This record gives sequence, structure tokens and C-alpha cells, in this order.
Amino acid sequence: MSGRTDSKRFRVRRDSISAARRHVRTVLVGWKLAELIDDATLTTSELATNVIAHTKGTGDYFELGLRRRNGVLILEVADSHQWLMPELRKPTDDETSGRDLLIVDALAERWGVRPRNPGKTVWAQLPIRTRFP
Repeated sequence: MSGRTDSKRFRVRRDSISAARRHVRTVLVGWKLAELIDDATLTTSELATNVIAHTKGTGDYFELGLRRRNGVLILEVADSHQWLMPELRKPTDDETSGRDLLIVDALAERWGVRPRNPGKTVWAQLPIRTRFP
């Protein structure tokens, strides 16, 4: 079952992080991709947390997109904050934040950022592993 798409908007506020995770879980169960729930919800949580932390005052919503294509699940989080594009960096041991993209990098087969007008979309690609009996 390839070629599925889902998108949903969430308000830029802290409780939207858990709502986005719940939404991803519901969609993946419906798409029979329960084996991806842990990695997909953690990836979603990290990307949504970035939006909440860095876009206050620049837009009321962020959009979460899920696409199932050619053996991969693509998660996308789009916002209207356009001043800084996220970059992978290694925080020092005493920093209390800045590890979200390290987590995404560890979980995703690939990830990236693309500009949009206004703002950006951060995406992560998780492989769908076919299980044989």
C-alpha cells in the first residue's frame, strides 16, 4: 500500500507537540505501519519542539505532513519562521538543549530542510522495512 498522504495543522504552542505525536500514531496504525510508531513519534516530537522553541510570534500554526512513498515514510514539519534554517550541530556536554536534530539524524535514513515562502520545511525519511514470515 504505497502512495498515502496526510497533513494536519497545529497551533504553535507546547501542547501541540503531544497532539502531533498522537496524530502520527493514529495515522500509522491506520496505514498498518505500527512498527514505525516509536521512531516517527520521536522524530515528530523533536521537529515540533524546534518549531515551538524557535518560532514564537512568527505564525499561529505549523503543518505536519506524512507521506508514504516507495518504501519510505516522510515526515515534514513546515512553519513560517524564515530567519534561520536549522543546522545539525553538536552541543557541548553542559548545554541543556540543541540535540533535537542529532536525534532526528540518528533515526532518519535522510533528513533536510527546504525553504518555502514564508518559512521552511524540515523533513525526515524513515525506511519502511517489509517483514516476511
